[in-house]
Amino acid sequence: MRVGLRAEIRRDLGDGWETALEKVRVAEDLGFELAAARAGHAAIPWAAAIATRTSRITVATALVDCWGTSPATYAEQFALLDHLSGGRMLFGLGSTSPYVSEHLHGTPYRRALRRLREYVEIFRMLLRGERLHYRGEIFELSRGFRISVPPLRSEIPVFIGAIRPASIRQTGEIADGIFAIHWPRERLPALREMLAAGAAAAGRSPAELTLAPNANVFVLDGRDDERAWLDARRPLEHYTNRMGDFYRRTFIEHGFGAEVEASSRAWAERDREGALLAISERMVRSVQVIGTLQEVREQLRERARLGADLQMLYVPPGTPSEAGRFWEALLR
Repeated sequence: MRVGLRAEIRRDLGDGWETALEKVRVAEDLGFELAAARAGHAAIPWAAAIATRTSRITVATALVDCWGTSPATYAEQFALLDHLSGGRMLFGLGSTSPYVSEHLHGTPYRRALRRLREYVEIFRMLLRGERLHYRGEIFELSRGFRISVPPLRSEIPVFIGAIRPASIRQTGEIADGIFAIHWPRERLPALREMLAAGAAAAGRSPAELTLAPNANVFVLDGRDDERAWLDARRPLEHYTNRMGDFYRRTFIEHGFGAEVEASSRAWAERDREGALLAISERMVRSVQVIGTLQEVREQLRERARLGADLQMLYVPPGTPSEAGRFWEALLR
């Protein structure tokens, strides 16, 4: 079973950047393959910190978006990051939501799929050292610029954050892997099939693609299980009610229409507790990894059998040593 880390600075856990970085180093020593720098729109400097303080683990962004920064800027940043890391970088890219593009970046959310495709094409062209002569449907770039940092590698892997069918299929066409959030474990084979269909359409082998879903782990130990269940519900409720229609439609298509309807109705009535409790145990057990330590281990193994190549774990509370002991117990 292969694992990676959603490497974030968890202020809610009392982690400063030094503590967060030490947890990444602990994960590296335990054999984690990938540290995905999760810091919102500060993912690039956080990835740089991880890259220069580690030596073996692959370092990614999770995720930068395609609205606030140009593909050429990303190409230059990753060319330098690849030097800083000794060739260990991975470009994690997503389209985020209309709320972010329009109300943070001030950019209309239009043709997101096409924009992602052109970002990847331009990014790769520049890393190959080519002059930038590009004519797309969104970008027209004709002055022949090159990036200022000579690339260490002519190819840096690209993972895309995708959960909608069209985006998943396009990811199979153009990327090296997929970061999937809140994906039900029983639908992992369907996710693999959609990726494979995209790969086949582009004449690629599905074996070239890495499926890297998030794995939110909640261990029930009899001490505060009620709180663990609430914590497992929180991200699902948040994405249902506060991230626009994008995730709501996905949850409904995954078979959680009743939960979405009840949670949204409670949210509209300003009943936050009701909105949270409307997320059913069935939905939590499908999307999250929750149970006793032994049950959690088996669920992670099951997800691997169902198609999860690289499961992205979150940072646990506690000191770096405590986090390490938790991960060791989890992966035993």
